[in-house]
Amino acid sequence: MTDPIKTRREGAILEVTLDRPKANAIDLTTSRIMGEVFADFRDDPDLRVAILTGAGEKFFCPGWDLKAAADGDAVDGDYGVGGFGGLQELRDMNKPVIAAVNGICCGGGLELALSADIILAADHATFALPEIRSGTIADAASIKLPKRIPYHIAMELLLTGRWLDTTEALNWGLINHVHPAADLIAQAWDMARLLASGPPLVYAAIKDVVRDAEDAKFQDAMNHITKRQLASIDRLYSSEDQLEGARAFAEKRDPIWKGR
Repeated sequence: MTDPIKTRREGAILEVTLDRPKANAIDLTTSRIMGEVFADFRDDPDLRVAILTGAGEKFFCPGWDLKAAADGDAVDGDYGVGGFGGLQELRDMNKPVIAAVNGICCGGGLELALSADIILAADHATFALPEIRSGTIADAASIKLPKRIPYHIAMELLLTGRWLDTTEALNWGLINHVHPAADLIAQAWDMARLLASGPPLVYAAIKDVVRDAEDAKFQDAMNHITKRQLASIDRLYSSEDQLEGARAFAEKRDPIWKGR
């Protein structure tokens, strides 16, 4: 049996490919492997950006492997350190993650894409939350989706399970950009290289602040920043990179980010 997760590393960028023919569905073993991969990415100081995609041209990921479930994989089993897909419950993931959606993206696969910071899609990609049709709940999507796109659109998708094409997904802000299928991975790598050239401590602070502020009152969230109560903010404000940014601006040159 081949490894269901393929990785490619180039400089500060890690590409993670879900490769489980025929549909790239995720079982418990695959989820645990993905959690290890993303935890290693999070903890590696030399890596700055990750790309998540699926193998082949038809499926990004349909989510939970129902055939594995029929063979005994419990839906409430041990998904691993990062929860389902290794990403959506991974604590302290303070590095940018790009989802390159190369085809059908539904159910837990859409929830996995929603765990990324930027979503790029091939022009033939489609999106849905069909759990309603099998009598269950898209749990993570029920939490995340109404905060990402208009409430009534999110509720329609959750309550009906209908499909979106890339035109509608882009219109509602579910995805960032649409690319021809043949160009998708190259475009994802271009985006990753742009992010990898940026200040990693600032990225960490941004992600930390966004998470902290999600359910906080504005002033409480601001106090966490101004009083340096978030570890990423405290590290940033005491860093060499903070000084480097100011010096580079004053000297009219590109900054050299060291992540410290």
